[in-house]
Amino acid sequence: MADTKSIEVSVVQPGEGDTVDLPGFGAVFKLSGRNNRGEVSIVEHPFQVGLITAAHRHTREDEHSLVLEGEIGFRSDDSEVVLGPGGYITKPRGQMHAMWNAGSAPGRIVEIITPGGFETYFRELGELLVAHEGSEGTRSLHESAEFTELADKYGITYGSPEWMDDVVQRYGLQPPSH
Repeated sequence: MADTKSIEVSVVQPGEGDTVDLPGFGAVFKLSGRNNRGEVSIVEHPFQVGLITAAHRHTREDEHSLVLEGEIGFRSDDSEVVLGPGGYITKPRGQMHAMWNAGSAPGRIVEIITPGGFETYFRELGELLVAHEGSEGTRSLHESAEFTELADKYGITYGSPEWMDDVVQRYGLQPPSH
C-alpha cells in the first residue's frame, strides 16, 4: 500500500536553521526527513581550518555533498578528492570515509542524506557532548558506552583506516579524537 501521508512544504531562509555545535564541525538543519516521509535530509556543515572528521561508515545512508565555501577534502575508501565551491561528491553507504578542510580559510558544505532521518544523530551527539562537558574530555566520550550506543542506534561505525594518518599529515590537520 502506498504511503498516503503528504509531504509538508518546508521553507528555510538563508542563514536560518536549527544549529548544533560540534567541535570544529557544526550542523545547521535545513530540511528534515520527518517532513518528507523520510526520503531525504539536508544539513549544512561548517568546517574550521585544520578540521578532519573522524573516519566513519554508514550502513543505512548515502551522503551527497556540495561544497559551498573553501576547499574540502573527501576520502571514501580508495577515492580521494579536494573540491572547491560548486563541487559535488557522493559517499556511498558501506564505505569508510572522512572529510576535512583542505584550505586555509573556513569551509562549508551542504550534505544531502538519503534516506532522511540521520540528521537526528547530530542533535543527539550534540546533547551527549553537552552532557559530558567538564568531564575527561572528548576522547573519554568517544570511548563511552553512551557514544557506542548512539553510533549503533544510527548504524554508524568509526574506524582508523590506514590512510587517515597520511591525510592528516599531508594537510596539516588536527587528528580526530576517535
